[in-house]
Amino acid sequence: MAVIKHPAQRVGVFIDTQNLYHSAKHLYKARVNFAKVLEEAVGGRILVRAIAYVISTESGEETNFFEALTKIGIETKVKDLQVFADGAKKADWDVGLAIDAVKLSEKLDTVIIASGDGDFVPLIEYLDMHGMQVEVISFGKSSSAKLKEAAHAFTDMDIDPRKFTITSRG
Repeated sequence: MAVIKHPAQRVGVFIDTQNLYHSAKHLYKARVNFAKVLEEAVGGRILVRAIAYVISTESGEETNFFEALTKIGIETKVKDLQVFADGAKKADWDVGLAIDAVKLSEKLDTVIIASGDGDFVPLIEYLDMHGMQVEVISFGKSSSAKLKEAAHAFTDMDIDPRKFTITSRG
């Protein structure tokens, strides 16, 4: 399918922060450069909204990270980490991201999902049936093959990982 990208196109970027974070950490022992992810995703088009779905912990150590996202123009939606009696932890924003993408889609020409999670395939299919262009940006090595197939365009951050990651010096 041909993907149309033009400067007047209205885009919304929906960032599965945990997915990108864990991919960068596992693949490159690095952190994600979210400013570069946003810049690449938007690609010179009109950014209507960029939302990062994030998890807060009791320690609050992620506060500076949340502030950094806001400074580069990314809105944060925060959910508390759930800790169960057996010690298991859960932090999942998939439904929240999907609902926001559907709600905002009528104000957009293109929905961009920053995640490699195959759970977003039904979202892509739904948006496609409603005439939306849907693009995905993530680390290809840790992305679902079905997700890559379902998207109208897939930007593989593994092609130039130094562009999309920040390594610790030390």
